[in-house]
Amino acid sequence: MLSEPRSGQLAAWGNALLAGLVSPDDAVLAVVGDDAVHRVEGLPGESGTVGLTLALGRLRRLEVTGLRVALPAPGHPLGLSGPPEFNARALEAEEAVVCHGAALGLVPEVYEAGPAGDVHVEVVWHCLAVREAPPADVPSLGEAERELAEALRDATEVLSRLDVAGSGPVAAAAIDAYRARSERGREVLAPGYPARAVRVLELAQRVGMLISVAYESGHGGAVSASEMAARAEALRPVERTARRAQVAAYNAFVEERERGSR
Repeated sequence: MLSEPRSGQLAAWGNALLAGLVSPDDAVLAVVGDDAVHRVEGLPGESGTVGLTLALGRLRRLEVTGLRVALPAPGHPLGLSGPPEFNARALEAEEAVVCHGAALGLVPEVYEAGPAGDVHVEVVWHCLAVREAPPADVPSLGEAERELAEALRDATEVLSRLDVAGSGPVAAAAIDAYRARSERGREVLAPGYPARAVRVLELAQRVGMLISVAYESGHGGAVSASEMAARAEALRPVERTARRAQVAAYNAFVEERERGSR
């Protein structure tokens, strides 16, 4: 299922900070969100784990000029460029941030701490070396938007065929969650992002909501194991398209700046 990744928040607000469009406090507050704390481990020039504010300042001093997102899945190294150690950790986490301007990447590790009923989430970003090469399978915003329009039609058709087109409390909750995400879409992407990136991310969220309905609304019309497998097979390329669009939207800030400097 599609969700808004922590790497997307870090890349979006980190890019706004690197461009001087937001303050360090505002950027860190947006990245941490509902989590208790974010720290960074393995930064060049730092002997231990440091807070996110210091880490973003250190990345600037290391001549990082932008942050990209990777959302890999088994068989699909989306946004990655190597080496194998970094790719493996990113695949395990299902997300990563790749620095532009320095051969570094950040992979989150999420911990839950505290007693039952008062659990809080802590995140440690592991900083590792990356290969400086074009990221795998990332479309342009225009390509992503066209692909998403087709994917939305495909997802709706699959849901209708499998009798999970939008009825029941689970579907209603998924639609409400999508609407809430859409209303804060511009906030997710942070200042400085092009309007088209906001539009692409919102459409990717909508496709993700439909995928969630299909997976979470019970058997629907798929009453056998083979029919359930067919549902998953039909939705897999739709989910892949939505993830590619997410990456294109989050990476649009860096892509726009690169085009402007040519």
